Amino acid sequence: MHLIVAAVGKLKAGPTRALYEHYAERVGGVGKSVSLSPLTLIEVNESRRSNVDERYAEEGGSLLAKVPQSSIIVALDEKGKGLTSTQFAEMLRRERDSGISAAVFLIGGPDGHGAEVRQKAQKTISLGAITLPHGLARVVLAEQLYRAATILAGHPYHRN
Repeated sequence: MHLIVAAVGKLKAGPTRALYEHYAERVGGVGKSVSLSPLTLIEVNESRRSNVDERYAEEGGSLLAKVPQSSIIVALDEKGKGLTSTQFAEMLRRERDSGISAAVFLIGGPDGHGAEVRQKAQKTISLGAITLPHGLARVVLAEQLYRAATILAGHPYHRN
């Protein structure tokens, strides 16, 4: 199953992007053994509209346009369901085993996601109760995708 992170905004070269790429590469390595690979990052422009609903519509439309057929859409949202790393791995296993070709993780802009993304997402999850900068959210998500792959592979990276 192809893993896709589609995010509003572009990470500049620097430590945050380097750390994201580090985990994305690791997902590519261990993920192959459990059919969770590759991890692709798609970045869309942040809306410059002054009205929040217009920003939601523009950013949401840009994100949803990147979702391939036969994909599950997972929106990252502070109000989403909190999962342990093991539960996250199990969710990915179930989706992979159901024949889904891709899992697309949507990270919204500074205002989050609008109604269209919330309605089209089959799952909405949270990375925690704290607010993360969007670049750091990508890093945390990439690390958790790597951790999930190692859990499914029986690798010792994840310890309870």
